[in-house]
Amino acid sequence: MVNLVSYKFQVFTVFTVTCIFYNPTDSEAVKLTQQNFDNIIASNELVFINFYADWCRFSSILMPIFDEAATAVAKEYPEAGKVVMGKVDCDKESSIATRFHITKYPTLKLIRNGQPAKKEYRGQRSVEAFTEYITKQLEDPIKEFKQLNELSKLESNKRIIIGYFDRRDQPEYQMFRRVATNLKDDCQFHVGFEEASRSMHPPGTPIIVFRPDKDRSTDLDETYPGSLSNFDELHIWTQEKCVPLIREITFENAEELTEEGLPFLILFHSPDDKDNIKKFNELVKTELLSEKQSINFLTADGKQFAHPLHHLGKSHADLPLIAIDSFRHMYLFPKFEDMEIPGKLKQFIQDLYSGKLHREFHYGPDTDSETEGQPTKPPESTFRKLAPSKNRYTLLRDEL
Repeated sequence: MVNLVSYKFQVFTVFTVTCIFYNPTDSEAVKLTQQNFDNIIASNELVFINFYADWCRFSSILMPIFDEAATAVAKEYPEAGKVVMGKVDCDKESSIATRFHITKYPTLKLIRNGQPAKKEYRGQRSVEAFTEYITKQLEDPIKEFKQLNELSKLESNKRIIIGYFDRRDQPEYQMFRRVATNLKDDCQFHVGFEEASRSMHPPGTPIIVFRPDKDRSTDLDETYPGSLSNFDELHIWTQEKCVPLIREITFENAEELTEEGLPFLILFHSPDDKDNIKKFNELVKTELLSEKQSINFLTADGKQFAHPLHHLGKSHADLPLIAIDSFRHMYLFPKFEDMEIPGKLKQFIQDLYSGKLHREFHYGPDTDSETEGQPTKPPESTFRKLAPSKNRYTLLRDEL
């Protein structure tokens, strides 16, 4: 009996020590610190990062799974500079956590060629799911055409970037591929080599062109004017072409748009109202370009997004209308027709920045306001509810 008790105690002790001190030294997950972080993200095509905190129970649950996946990925893709799975202790490396706006643990983010992906990873937390995700991210983002006439059959409702190269092993093509990897979710990328593209560019001088979507079908292909050896220059040009200044918000992309962290200026329109969409687009391009770093310009199908209209006290019968969603409140532009008055819509945006819209929400209109005596009562943001949920993971301690 004594021997049996002693045996059970020994087994329990080994099991307990194993659980407490689980910290595999053979994992391929790289510990990222302030000292090595920038070098690692700059020298690898993909870096998949687990931002964690030791005190977080969910971080502890995920860690052995992530470590095992890192080992599996390293075995599958051993080539240097291809992919790294890394982890950041956010308590010890607070500057990195702040840099990537980490507000909950664990958070999983992908960095492609030094550029953070728009969306954090929210898929299944398993070794198989992580390895499948990495494999999908490493798929070639560029489709090759063998004959020029294939380009006439491409989807007309997509923004397209086309490369014409002499051969695949050109350094310029590798630069093109890096950019395509980063922006594959925003554009279609196509390439032709040798005979397939020879008539489109001088020998030894590859070119890259942008082909607009069907809404701009009268426009000709636009040739990239910069250096094909400069990644940043090519990336900026391609991003400007692939990501429209004015985007249509849907239930599919709303979460991604909220992650960008910018307030929304939204035109709510009837599904078949092409004229007012066109007017809004032209106004944004001519008067509001200086605001593009501070606000997202969006159009929304008022029938699909009837709920925000209801919060504004409006219905489909009141369309079109314009509103700002600051992720705290929604503010209605008083008269849709006034958007065509020069400077009127820009002033509406400036009133958001200055706090005037929010001030009037609490204290009524300023004395010089055209709506004196009619205090604004903006409802709470509805698009904030489409943002990534903070309840999915452990929040920062100061938010608990």
